[in-house]
Amino acid sequence: MEDNIFDKVREVDLKETMEESYIAYSMSVIASRALPDVRDGLKPVQRRILYSMIELNNGPDKPHRKCARIVGDTMGKYHPHGDSSIYGALVNMAQEWSTRYPLVDGHGNFGSVDGDGAAAMRYTEARLSKISMEMTADINKNTVNFRPNFDETEQEPTVLPSRYPNLLVNGTSGIAVGMATNIPPHNLREVISAVVKIIDNIIEHDSDTALEEVLEIVKGPDFPTGAQILGTRGFEEAYRTGRGKVRVRAITNIETLPNGKSEIIVTELPYMVNKARLIEKIAELVKDKRIDGITAINDHSNREGMRICIELRRDANANVILNQLYKHTQLQDTFGIIMLALVNNQPKVLNLLEMLTLYLDHQEEVVTRRTRYDLNKAEERAHILEGLLKALDNIDRVIQIIRGSANAQEAKENLTAEFDLSDAQAQAIVDMRLRALTGLEREKLENEYKDLMEKIKLYRAILGDRKLLLNVIRKEILEISDRHGDDRRTSIGFDEFDISMEDLIPVENTVITMTKLGYIKRMTVDNFHSQNRGGKGIKGMQTIEDDYIEELLMTTTHHFLMFFTNTGKVYRLKAYEIPEASRTARGTAIINLIQLQPGEKITAVIPIREYEDGRYLFMATKNGLVKKTPIIDYANVRKTGLAAISLRDNDELIEVKSTDNKKDILLVTKYGQCIRFRETDVRSTGRVSMGVRGISLIDNDEVVGMQLNTQGDYMLFVSENGLGKRTSMSEFTPQIRGGKGVKCYKITEKTGSVVGVKAVNSENEIMLITTEGIIIRLQCADISVLGRITSGVKLINVSENIFVASIAKVREKKENEDINDEEILEKVESDKDEDSENR
Repeated sequence: MEDNIFDKVREVDLKETMEESYIAYSMSVIASRALPDVRDGLKPVQRRILYSMIELNNGPDKPHRKCARIVGDTMGKYHPHGDSSIYGALVNMAQEWSTRYPLVDGHGNFGSVDGDGAAAMRYTEARLSKISMEMTADINKNTVNFRPNFDETEQEPTVLPSRYPNLLVNGTSGIAVGMATNIPPHNLREVISAVVKIIDNIIEHDSDTALEEVLEIVKGPDFPTGAQILGTRGFEEAYRTGRGKVRVRAITNIETLPNGKSEIIVTELPYMVNKARLIEKIAELVKDKRIDGITAINDHSNREGMRICIELRRDANANVILNQLYKHTQLQDTFGIIMLALVNNQPKVLNLLEMLTLYLDHQEEVVTRRTRYDLNKAEERAHILEGLLKALDNIDRVIQIIRGSANAQEAKENLTAEFDLSDAQAQAIVDMRLRALTGLEREKLENEYKDLMEKIKLYRAILGDRKLLLNVIRKEILEISDRHGDDRRTSIGFDEFDISMEDLIPVENTVITMTKLGYIKRMTVDNFHSQNRGGKGIKGMQTIEDDYIEELLMTTTHHFLMFFTNTGKVYRLKAYEIPEASRTARGTAIINLIQLQPGEKITAVIPIREYEDGRYLFMATKNGLVKKTPIIDYANVRKTGLAAISLRDNDELIEVKSTDNKKDILLVTKYGQCIRFRETDVRSTGRVSMGVRGISLIDNDEVVGMQLNTQGDYMLFVSENGLGKRTSMSEFTPQIRGGKGVKCYKITEKTGSVVGVKAVNSENEIMLITTEGIIIRLQCADISVLGRITSGVKLINVSENIFVASIAKVREKKENEDINDEEILEKVESDKDEDSENR
């Protein structure tokens, strides 16, 4: 007995056995579990769930079915694994924050972005979504191969027809053995446009498509949760090589509350970030004092959307805290792209063009097989119709043969012999009803036969010409794009470390506006059109109470904008970094873009193209001081700002110009005084110097504007009640710096104080902005030329308690004309006395 036991023991090499077993397990996981097929973008469990739902007739036009039934069918027929894994895959395909275009329409509790799990499958219901019907379209027309299931009692598809590129559109992630895949979701319209581009190149030029052509169409990943991708380098590298990293940042906004405190509002999170865990992490950082300044975190998210409110201490710098949150939490996350998929059941890392090309190859096979199937069906039906029409032509003889036959089999044989029919045709004649003898029925058969012959001709043409076949794919895939496509959710932001981003931004004229309370936006120039003098203007911005447009200038998207503040510091942005908005939108709070300190506000903004020797920044303060500093001293502006000028108490920087040390300076005050002196009268001083006296002021007077004599032939003055005039530049003769100047505007109760001054020419246009946000654009030629001691004419009608807040000169770039910094559009200066601020 014992000998028999030992006879059955075999010695094996443990190393070889482990290798064989592990390789078999690895291949099973790679090919049959964790990785998607490049053709339909689905893992086996997902494909089996969708096919089970089709078999259950569980489409979008049918009622929802219990998920337990769907899971049971999938497990019993096709997927012999645990029910939890099947239900998990089903839930994932139904979650809008997990899947860009959900393939399952769920009914019930399918979890949340907070990481809550779905309810048990016995409570939830589901059906296929509308777009998933495109995944399984024409599956019953022999478009894909089928194979036996695990117990060979059923047939399951090896791949779905997938009439749109699901692998890229919905993306996927999976960990196999020794490899992993992580493909981000994309926008349906963009991916389909890329496929259409490949098709068009083949049809029109008989040429292959270059990767660069596709990169122009696919703008980057498009996550279901929105958020913002920083820079293009990461995903472009992935599109070229199959691997890359993208940094994804939450959409945040800093709002100032009425009590003076700031609040960070988070409205969109990076893909796959758990909101509840993120809030816990922030609370933990505050508790451990790694982030200081946060007083409360509130989650106001609801069905309308996400809204996390992070309240800050009054003295906290919101930008500094936001940057700390980006660094220490998943408000900024990294998405590692690995474009790995199964090609002919072998794992392969693919670039974007290869994925699209392999998908198109699959579609060519699907449409070819479908057309061949339709052709066979059409030919079979045409064959039957030929027999029926032949019988109708000889109906009397047919009836005679059938009546003379002992049974149906004999009748078929006699008909076949008499009329040279096939067995199928003879059977159809025997089965023919008497109503087919009517004239109407015969006409229907003839029309059907005619239609079938046209279809057969078309099917044969498609099968014989690849370009016709591609045209069919193109038409059908564009229809899917129209039916199911939507706008991008994820924006592509600017990455300060990605130099190539700037090359993608076109150089365009743009209007920048900023309000008294610090809301800034960028608009296109064509938002504004000239009106006649005395008009009412158009609505320029949706402002909040006690707010109005204070800064308005025209520049180009690639200019630097230098922001000078009341504390004598300077900050810098590129114009394209300011978010574009509509004419009536309020814009973005400037504190979202630059790191202003509490109590600091912008008082002057100028555009600079480049920093060069021989150029200067000339500054004027409210109290009449002026300063000239080489522009090269301001070339390196840190994120936290740079000291620009030293100011005395109660003084403010109101105007900054870029000059060449050859111009005359004109300073104009609120009470209508003006002085003109040469720029050379002011010596060049360092960046943090205080400057020298430019004009002597009487009590309560202050400087409202500084202009250069080269900026125009006339000085245009505008008062707070909407009156204005032009006065010839020659009426202002140069004086010695520091004097009281001469009278330039007659102040009356009707006019109010001077609020703005611009040096203009007759062909210029100006914009006037009221404290209600109304903008009017006027031709300077329509404004009267008057002497120095006059009040002018009505430029804009303003209502009671409404005043002109600021003015701006429009100078648009002509074709092939360079733009001078001081000629783009001058800084707008408002009346900043205490009375006007309290209106």
